[in-house]
Amino acid sequence: MGLWRASMSVILLSRKSVVPLVKPHNFMHSDDYLVLEDESGRVKLNGNIIPPEYVTGIVVAVLGKESGAGDFLVQDVLDAGLPPQIEFPLKSGEDKYVVLVSGLSVGSSTSNPLQFQLLIDHITGHLGDEKAQRFASKIVQVVFAGNLVEIPHRILNGQNLASEDFARMSEPIRELDILLSQIAAGLPLDIMPGPSDPANFSLPQQSLHGCLFPGSSTYNTFRSCTNPHCFELDNVRFLGTSGQNVDDLDKYSDAKDKLEFMERTLRWRHLAPTAPNTLGCFPFTERDPFFIESCPHVYFVGNQDKFETRIIKGSEGQLVRLICVPKFSETGVAVMLNLKDLECHALSFTLDL
Repeated sequence: MGLWRASMSVILLSRKSVVPLVKPHNFMHSDDYLVLEDESGRVKLNGNIIPPEYVTGIVVAVLGKESGAGDFLVQDVLDAGLPPQIEFPLKSGEDKYVVLVSGLSVGSSTSNPLQFQLLIDHITGHLGDEKAQRFASKIVQVVFAGNLVEIPHRILNGQNLASEDFARMSEPIRELDILLSQIAAGLPLDIMPGPSDPANFSLPQQSLHGCLFPGSSTYNTFRSCTNPHCFELDNVRFLGTSGQNVDDLDKYSDAKDKLEFMERTLRWRHLAPTAPNTLGCFPFTERDPFFIESCPHVYFVGNQDKFETRIIKGSEGQLVRLICVPKFSETGVAVMLNLKDLECHALSFTLDL
């Protein structure tokens, strides 16, 4: 990748440059090409294959023939396709909702405590008219998909911390615990770590320790989960991440939107194909934890720029609802999903002061 190799030169030159440098969208370059590799060797791919649609780390089958130049001339590409899916439960007459939120970033300059409190009051039934409270009474699960807090970067500078720095560093977590305990008091609550949270950097990220949430963890409805996170509600299978896998794909490949990246990971049957090449992950030797063995009914990715959703269908009748959950601290938007028919809509909270 030409832009990736030149990134260090750009960083060095930018210090001397008077004119601001244009920041590229990603590391893709028009000169990039694909290479097929196995135990026997490597061969360059040409023909009916589009390099920006693929990344290092995926498994595909290619049909074609060798060219005179020694390259492999591709005629067709076959990926794994959507994995097998358990049957979607029969529709019942009762609506049940799951609320998906991400990017609270408590402690950051973009976080607004009043906006978060409005969300809490709404989903717990303490805000809104009779219709809104009727919706709130049908919420059965709340999921926070990463980036719950943001520790000030000026504190984490590698120097020894003073006592006031410790207090300043723990303040966002203490504030988050107070807010989450209001939800856990009445609703099942799952929280996932993200890149800005006090968790391990490499995927899969382990659950945030319960000692960080002395108030919320006293409720049996509170559950600290890993990232990625897989769970079931009423036989509806959910699979979600805090966004690192899709954000990394966006750096090294192209798509019309983030939903297309999500669809590719399902068709490749791998949640994080760029790990460990460009995405940090723990070195597993026995099995790959990112391999998707069973197709979810709902696949969500947190900490995105905007709310997007659509349904994709597989060749064997699989049906998957894809959801991009936006950063709440920047957009004030959460997502509400109906378990009955997988329909979803945005909950928007704006403050006009």
